[in-house]
Amino acid sequence: MIKKLDSLIIRSFIGPFFATFLISLFVLVMQFFWLYIDDLIGKGLDILTILQLISYVAVTAVPLALPLALLLSSIMTFGNLGETFELVAIKSAGIPLLRFMRPLLIVAIFISGLAFLFTNNIIPVAQLKLNSLKYDIIVAKPAFDIKEGVFYDKIEGFVIKLGKKDKDDSTVHNVIIYEKNYGLQDDILMAESGIMRVTKDKRFLEFILRNGWRYSEEGNRYSTMTRFTRMGFKQYKKVLDLSSFKLTRTKDSLYYDPKMLSVRQLNHSIDSLQNLDTIFYKRTEKELKPYIAFLRVRDSSWKKIDTVAIQKAASFDKVIGDSFLTAATGKVLSELNSTKTNLELINNDYKTRKQSLNKHKIEWHRKFTLSVACLVLFMIGAPLGSIIRKGGLGTPLVFAIVFFVLFHLLNTFGEKFAKEEVTSPMTGMWLSTAVLIPIGVFLTSKAMRDSQLFNKEFYHRSFKTVRKFFLRFKKTEEVSA
Repeated sequence: MIKKLDSLIIRSFIGPFFATFLISLFVLVMQFFWLYIDDLIGKGLDILTILQLISYVAVTAVPLALPLALLLSSIMTFGNLGETFELVAIKSAGIPLLRFMRPLLIVAIFISGLAFLFTNNIIPVAQLKLNSLKYDIIVAKPAFDIKEGVFYDKIEGFVIKLGKKDKDDSTVHNVIIYEKNYGLQDDILMAESGIMRVTKDKRFLEFILRNGWRYSEEGNRYSTMTRFTRMGFKQYKKVLDLSSFKLTRTKDSLYYDPKMLSVRQLNHSIDSLQNLDTIFYKRTEKELKPYIAFLRVRDSSWKKIDTVAIQKAASFDKVIGDSFLTAATGKVLSELNSTKTNLELINNDYKTRKQSLNKHKIEWHRKFTLSVACLVLFMIGAPLGSIIRKGGLGTPLVFAIVFFVLFHLLNTFGEKFAKEEVTSPMTGMWLSTAVLIPIGVFLTSKAMRDSQLFNKEFYHRSFKTVRKFFLRFKKTEEVSA
């Protein structure tokens, strides 16, 4: 049964949580657009495509926005309660900190569960759609726009120059069009004026040219017997294909990344990538047999090498006669080069498979670490808010940024260490959680004892006490001197 205290705390938490979540989501989405702004501008994207891109980016940013929102809103909630002395009234009634944290703790656990379901089921689809759309936008050509006095070469097979454009953006003057002929010379169209317009379906660019000439040359490029043609016209229509400017969508099935997999799919992929050592040992043995002859006739004691006997053995030059030395040396070098090449190929393949296995393990752990991060950051934010006792967006925002940056840096460093095989994927991905949990426990213990950890007056009084001590110590030295 929900008591009035629980209802009060939950109602105080809901408003700041949704507000901070939307603000965090907006900042993370804007961060994406700041990063890819050069690839998006000038592509002539329609409203539907832009809305799709924003929705995919927003969905993929939710796992980062949730922990930040929980951290900031929990600091704000308990800070507001402390600033209005409601926290003091609750504690004076004999209710401990953990008791009035309980309803929000349950809410945080519920949000963590939703975050896992969201990360496991929705994020993979959003990542697939986002990567597909992002690639199509990046490789798309810039929007069609021909400026005055500039050679425009974005239309395949043509170069266009306009001397002047009227205010209607359709009537043009002193038009020159070079059409690539891949022969002797490019065909050239020159006109005094004309009308330039795009068809209604935006598939073609039409030029209605007036008072001009068309120049072309035909014949074998290796012969002097060519034919040059000059044709004058009063009106000439030229149609150019604009299909290359349309945004073409690539099939989603062409993209693969561990981020696009759920936990069940990651488990299946990891199982198929496991046992690399055994697989590559057998592969190495199989591929080197044709080049190393003694491997085919070795017995059970082939690994026991008698180094003393080898040192006493005659040199290679003395064992092989002069007539066979050159041929034998060439054969050995050829076999060694073939063996080296095969070993390098096997080694590169092994490294690639190992990196792929690490990436899959990293994504498997990420599904859980981002969910647990919601709970961990709440366990930091709630006692921190009760200690600082400041509401609003000022002081809570400063502390929230500090701890979130710490979390994000540790998460980024841990992931990088795991990718570079400095640590295991498990150690790297859980690094931030392992560091932040003791901080949460420490802050909770301080909050339960009403610590003045972040009270500036406490530090001011402590500084004055230390200062008085040093002044007294200095006077004592002067008197003794």
